[in-house]
Amino acid sequence: MLKKKKTEEMDSTENIKGEMDETTQNAGNSAVENELSAEEKLKNELVAANDKYLRLFAEFDNFRRRTTKEREEARKTEGKDVIVALIPLMDDFERGIRSMDNATDVAAVKAGVELIYNKLSSTLAQKGLKPMEALGETFDADLHEAITNIPAPTDDLKGKVVDQMEKGYYLGDKVIRFAKVIVGA
Repeated sequence: MLKKKKTEEMDSTENIKGEMDETTQNAGNSAVENELSAEEKLKNELVAANDKYLRLFAEFDNFRRRTTKEREEARKTEGKDVIVALIPLMDDFERGIRSMDNATDVAAVKAGVELIYNKLSSTLAQKGLKPMEALGETFDADLHEAITNIPAPTDDLKGKVVDQMEKGYYLGDKVIRFAKVIVGA
């Protein structure tokens, strides 16, 4: 009887162990399934991130090309408005040259040239060009280009601009041509 009891206990222990192994095995299988699904999730996220990166990169590349093209087009036509404004002046000069061939009155030719000069000055002023006043001003190397020094005719002209060989010009607030001047020493 004792042997029977021991055998039954062993059988029941083995049954319990077998059930536990099955439970552990099932739990292990679901853990593997969870791990696989976590791996699959990470792989899917990686694929999505790579796709998003490639699309963003392509979009940026298109943006860069488009802005480069727009800049090139802008450079080609950046002076267009000034050129278009100067075309009527070219027409006026052509008419003046044709009229000089037949002109006998110098005063009329002079008046015509003065009209064209005034029209040119006003057109350039509308585009932002301003002449620089240099005569009598104190010499400033940031605005003037000294050609030579001469003895000052009076003491108050020492270090000042005595004569101007070429006018200087501003475009807006920026100097685009320095005035070529003679300075009193």
